[in-house]
Amino acid sequence: MLVASFPAGPLQANCYLVARDRGAGCVVVDPGQDALEGVRAAAAEHDLTPAAVLVTHGHFDHMWDAHAVAAEHGCPVWIHPADRHLLTQPMAAISNESAAMLRAQLGLDGDVELPEPADVRDAVDGARIEVDGLTLTVTHVPGHTPGTVVYTTDYPDRDDVSALMFSGDFLFAGSIGRTDLTGGDHAQMIQSLTDAVVPQRDDVVVLPGHGPQTSVGQERATNPFLAELL
Repeated sequence: MLVASFPAGPLQANCYLVARDRGAGCVVVDPGQDALEGVRAAAAEHDLTPAAVLVTHGHFDHMWDAHAVAAEHGCPVWIHPADRHLLTQPMAAISNESAAMLRAQLGLDGDVELPEPADVRDAVDGARIEVDGLTLTVTHVPGHTPGTVVYTTDYPDRDDVSALMFSGDFLFAGSIGRTDLTGGDHAQMIQSLTDAVVPQRDDVVVLPGHGPQTSVGQERATNPFLAELL
């Protein structure tokens, strides 16, 4: 399996390109603000063709360039229905500080409206996304936003890694996503962690929306938010 990643935009959100191998169709996970050029560069370096855009949640630093990537390659954008409106109304669920930063960057006084991708598909719990021999499964994990999801795929290349989890802002190395923004719900977050992380095998590698990769086993041992649940 091939996984290429790079941080994009002022908030350094991780964008991932995932494929079975070089020269294959790939999924692009969370192409946020200023990610388009990085997607182009990574796709060219590894001879990949983006065939689907997967959005973990609707915050602008994770989906800003979803429309641009999808339009350039004629591919669908997957997002949970509860966050779909954020594709076109990115300021509807961010902090006043982030909104002010975004307006300053864009030289705007009011809200921002983005075009909706031509082909938007529902990343609902249990959905399976198949691209050129690669299969990813959607798990709905509300808490950070109502429509936050994680995408998981089996990892057959190594005996010590059973799966990859693209966790967005749901789970980080040593932390979890904030729940104090519009649509956030701490009780839902704790329930999502209980349902979607606690039962996982320790050897599931977690590829988050910000910061370094980790594993379920590492987080089970060191993450204070998981420690409360164990």
